[in-house]
Amino acid sequence: MEKGFSYKDAGVDIDKANLFIEKIRPVVKTTSRREVMGGIGGFGGLFRLDTVKFKDPILVSATDGVGTKLKIAKMMDRHDTVGIDLVAMCVNDIIVQGAEPLFFLDYLATGKISVENSVKIVEGITKGCIEAGCALIGGETAEMPGFYNDNEYDLAGFCVGIVNADRLIDGSEIGVGDRIIGLTASGVHSNGFSLVRKVLFEEGKLNIDDKIEGLDHGIGTELLLPTKIYVRPVLNLIKNFNIKGIIHVTGGGFIDNVPRILPGPCRATITKGSWDIPPIFDIIRKMGNIDEMEMFKVFNMGIGMMIVVSERDLDEVLERIEGFGLRAYAIGVIDRRNKEEKAISFV
Repeated sequence: MEKGFSYKDAGVDIDKANLFIEKIRPVVKTTSRREVMGGIGGFGGLFRLDTVKFKDPILVSATDGVGTKLKIAKMMDRHDTVGIDLVAMCVNDIIVQGAEPLFFLDYLATGKISVENSVKIVEGITKGCIEAGCALIGGETAEMPGFYNDNEYDLAGFCVGIVNADRLIDGSEIGVGDRIIGLTASGVHSNGFSLVRKVLFEEGKLNIDDKIEGLDHGIGTELLLPTKIYVRPVLNLIKNFNIKGIIHVTGGGFIDNVPRILPGPCRATITKGSWDIPPIFDIIRKMGNIDEMEMFKVFNMGIGMMIVVSERDLDEVLERIEGFGLRAYAIGVIDRRNKEEKAISFV
């Protein structure tokens, strides 16, 4: 009688997947909020809305990944920070509309489950969730042999937040004379890594452990610095000031993201030199001979988030941000826009 095949023979180890779930269960529990019902392992995560705190709630959702920054994690064989990136990319997207992150779900797809690496990834996700104040209430780990190589994986995240309707931030209150505050980034964050890898490793022939003048770390460690999570300081600002607009400087850099919140008659004038651009961006620009405006279209250039406030609130908001241990700069102003002008300019 011929031997019958099992799922494991096809490359999918359910027992290993179950072991992974058991190992992360106590870690995931550390992210719980009082609204969470049950734990992970069910078909769906349960979360009861607080209808006392939120009288007229609007749910705000976002989904994102880490992109080819995962290639750097693979080169470094370090997987404990990309989970933070995953959370950051989602929660930073929803706080720009004034929403408090409530819960998060993750999706990990791989060719072959490495319990050790997968646990490190989820530990990073839990760190991000704790920093953002949201609960990790579920996820999916998909073992996909033949689709991914054994040591390859991809990540996706999904976050839901909430804001009262009268506190929704959509940029409609922005007007001429308002000021733009830039909150510093923690590094390259999680955008532009296809260009980073091409410039530094393919064309520049750098090795992942190379040390470059001006950097405090080897190049790999510098690139893996996790994306800054801005939730707590931004929610505090929203509670205490009239925040007119918020911009997450994500894919598209300054050029594509700033115009997304501006009313038609307005344009943003950014003052170059008003903040310190980290050395990593100058290294990328010089090694790739990249045009300055291309850099501002691809990367955050050291500013991970922007906040638009009235002139009278500028100094107090800057002081409040600094109180959270963040560097912040007055980097621009809102001007009147003529029909032929672009929505963002640099001086």
